[in-house]
Parts: sequence; structure tokens; C-alpha cells
Amino acid sequence: MTEIPQSISTHHTSGGISPSRLMSRLFFVMAALTFFLMALGSATRVMNAGLSCPDWPLCYGELIPKEQMNMQVFLEWFHRLVASSLGLFMFLLTGLAWGWRSKLPKWLPTATTISLGLIVFQGILGGLTVTQLLRFDIVTAHLATGLLFFSSMLVLGSSLMPYQGTGVVARLPWLSAGAATLVYFQSILGGLVASQWAAHQCLAGAHLCRVMYNHFVGVVPPSLAVLALVILAWRTPALHPRLRFLGQLALGLLGLQIIVGISTLRLHLQVVALTVSHQAIGASLLGTLVLFSVIAIRDRHQAESIQPIQTVPAGMASSLEPS
Repeated sequence: MTEIPQSISTHHTSGGISPSRLMSRLFFVMAALTFFLMALGSATRVMNAGLSCPDWPLCYGELIPKEQMNMQVFLEWFHRLVASSLGLFMFLLTGLAWGWRSKLPKWLPTATTISLGLIVFQGILGGLTVTQLLRFDIVTAHLATGLLFFSSMLVLGSSLMPYQGTGVVARLPWLSAGAATLVYFQSILGGLVASQWAAHQCLAGAHLCRVMYNHFVGVVPPSLAVLALVILAWRTPALHPRLRFLGQLALGLLGLQIIVGISTLRLHLQVVALTVSHQAIGASLLGTLVLFSVIAIRDRHQAESIQPIQTVPAGMASSLEPS
């Protein structure tokens, strides 16, 4: 016979929501806004608008370049506006984490501060992409840091949300974490292809084809890892419905990503919506695997923390009975 421990939060905000629950929601809002920002950045690149504002952090020396405003300038200017808003919001979240540190897990203020450092570094890279005229290594690092910050928001948000596991995850946490890592590096490789316009150059004259082919070959390991995760999750009885749903979602996103990738190449990257969707679906797949990993790790931790109730052996119990 076992006893499942219950975690009870006694601290609540004035609105009746515990600080942990509120911070969890705010982290998820940050993740959603970061996802939108990455999609917007992809659209800015595809539309050749990355240098539409020739200076940084202003645009044509103004906060709002009204005279020069067109679609390309608007994309770059709006991308910067959203990025700046995210930075300010992250400063606010970090302040809340330290202000409520007595009511939150001890690790949260430090983890939030590290995430703040990520978005500050992301902003610096954003400025360098302009001042260094879209140098491909800086553009790729910009994407890599954005994906890392996006993942950190999902980790923090899912770590704070209420969850009661079933204790049957077995090897799923490690498999999902491995799949997420492979998808992350494949996304960076895709960013390298995009930042060098390798697909366009290869299709036009066999330049940088090796970079594009490496991206194609790189699809195999993360795809196999996701398939292995989905199969193991499907074969795991009594798996929590949340994990089962995330596994099915990962499979659907993987299939959709492959279809969109092939379609994008067949159409010679001429359809902006497809190209942007390709990166957005990849980020969605990464986020799904990150959520699966965190929840599965929490599930395992809860199972390991359950202590069996000590029972008295039958023979000893009879000897203790009063005569």
C-alpha cells in the first residue's frame, strides 16, 4: 500500500490565484509571444526585409519611420517592436520571481534570471544582424538563441503548472529529451540553410548544395527519435492523457513538417507562407517535445518520491495483541 503525497499551496495573490499558477501562465504567454516573434522573423527574412531599417536600434533614426514606411520596413520595424516588448516583459517576470521568491520554488528566481540573460543576448544578436549586414553565422545564432529562450519559457511554465502523474513513464523522459535535442539542432541546421540561402543557390547553380543535403540527411535522426517516442508512449499502459496527447501531437507535427518541407522545395521556396510555416511547425514540434520531457520528468520524480507505508508483519502483530 502506498501513499501519494499532496502538494498544497497556501499562498495566493489578491485574485485568488497562487503565485506559482500565475507565473506559469505568464511564462506560457511569453512562450506564445516568442513563437509569434520567430514566425515574424522568418517572414522578415523571406521577404528580404532584414536590412529595411539600416540602423539599430532606431529605424532611419526614428522610433517610427513614417516617411520610409512600406511593407518591408514595417516587417522589420514591427519585429523589433515585438522583440523589445518581450524584453521588457521578461524584466517584469524576473522582478516578480524575486519579489515572490518566498512563495515560489527556490530555483525559480535564478532560472528566470538566466532566461532574462538569454533574451538580452538575443537582443544583442538582433542588433548585430543589422550592423553586420545579415552575416550568416550571426543570423543562425540569433535563431538558435530564440529557440532556446522559447524552450526555457515552456520549461518554466510546465514546471509550475499542477500535475499528478501516474508513475508509468519508464524511459520516456530520456527519449523525449533526446528527441527534443535532435530537433533543436536540426532547426539550427535549417537556420544555417536559410541564412546562407543555400536552397536557392543550390537550385540555381549547385552552390552550397552540401549544406542543403546535410539538412536533408539531418531529418532522419530526429524523425526516428520522435517515432520511437510515439510508439513507446502508445505501448505504455495507463500513461497520463496529457502525455499521450503530446505524443500524438508530436507525430502529427512531424508528418506535417516533412510534407511542408518537401512542398517548399518543390515550389523552389517561392511561396512565402510555406517557408514561414516550415520554421513555425519545426518550433512547434520542438515545443511539444520540451513539454513532454518536462511533464514526463515530473511524473517520474513524483513516482520516485512516493514512500511505501511501513506495515507490521502478521507474526509480530499477533505477538503485540493484548493477552
